Amino acid sequence: MAAGLFALLDDVAAMAKLAAASVDDIGAAAGRASAKAAGVVVDDTAVTPQFLAGSAAERELPIIKQIAIGSLRNKLLFILPAALVLSQFAPWLLPILLIFGGTFLAYEGAHKVWEKISGHEEHLEEAVEELATQGVMTPEHEKVTVAGAIRTDFILSAEIMVIALKEVVDSSPDAGFITRAAILVVVAVFITIAVYGFVALLVKMDDVGVHLATKRSSVAQKVGHALVEAMPKVLAVISVIGTAAMLWVGGHILLISLDELSGSLSGTVADVLHAPYGWVHHLEEEVHHALGSAGAVAGWLVNTLLSAVVGVVVGALVLAVKHVLPFGHDKGEQTAH
Repeated sequence: MAAGLFALLDDVAAMAKLAAASVDDIGAAAGRASAKAAGVVVDDTAVTPQFLAGSAAERELPIIKQIAIGSLRNKLLFILPAALVLSQFAPWLLPILLIFGGTFLAYEGAHKVWEKISGHEEHLEEAVEELATQGVMTPEHEKVTVAGAIRTDFILSAEIMVIALKEVVDSSPDAGFITRAAILVVVAVFITIAVYGFVALLVKMDDVGVHLATKRSSVAQKVGHALVEAMPKVLAVISVIGTAAMLWVGGHILLISLDELSGSLSGTVADVLHAPYGWVHHLEEEVHHALGSAGAVAGWLVNTLLSAVVGVVVGALVLAVKHVLPFGHDKGEQTAH
């Protein structure tokens, strides 16, 4: 009887160790997948605060909460099942989907750069400031704003989940359906909390600054004034980083995905698809070997800069085509209107 009990306890301990190892594996895989999607996450973080223009201070956190819930719903109820089915029955489609996602990111980045160059961004900022000053966001306007933010999030969330899924498939090809589902659930929850938690912190920092500025302590007042003055600059820097991330990540996704797609083809088409990545990778390796101990960082910078150039070129082409098409309209003007 005792021997049977000890044997049972040994089995339970072994199962617990296996479960713990599985949890560690899922956590590690989720971490790698989240890191791969970092560029899109930065974009998501930079975009979201724009939807709060014109909202009262007390409505900022409830609006962010609504958008976050919608984002999680997008990831778990719509994107996750589709991604799992895709990875199970048509994994060859992943590079193609990523090509579309990379092209979209490059277009968004190029569009932001064009708005800055053409001056459309300044008109949009003036309209946003006027809206915020008037405080005209009604409950109906808030519903429309939240719905628009969730629609925008759907595109970004789809890219995040597909990038994460591709990383899971590449790094753990033997992972089963349940393991992939668990990893993607962890990625979805972690990224949603990280993005919207950071956005909530950002938009309320000026309120924290105002609160500190009313304290009797001179130190608190200085910190408060510094926060209030710094937040517009911080948001501007995040916007620039988001734009750069879109161009870099979009170009990098295109290079990698075209190269992977070339592996399933042959002949001239395969050579053409492989050529851009092969050229960038060759330059990266040359710089890496030439600069010794600093070569790894320098090689990464070369890859990043060339990926950004690819993003700029592809994004500019898509932007030009969009403006020529009959249904192409300037997004900045539409938003300002």
